[in-house]
Amino acid sequence: MENDRSVWVFNGAQSFFPSGVFTTRELAESWIRVRHLTGTLTEYPLDVGMFDYKTSKGLFTPKKEEHTTALFIGMFTGGGIDHFHYEDGKLG
Repeated sequence: MENDRSVWVFNGAQSFFPSGVFTTRELAESWIRVRHLTGTLTEYPLDVGMFDYKTSKGLFTPKKEEHTTALFIGMFTGGGIDHFHYEDGKLG
């Protein structure tokens, strides 16, 4: 996310909630390697929801009435954000 403040969030395999939040990808990957973790590391912008981030950047345009509901916005991830998969601490 160029020129935007962000954090890196790690979700372990089969986890519903994050198990780590890091200021840099390097710090996150070091922790993942040392602990031999399996899961996904994703970059998220700070101080803005993904729906608002994607729409403000022109990366998503609501086209259906359901796209403006609280349920949709609350579940919105937008896809296409930087993320990496790890298995046993190794980038997969």
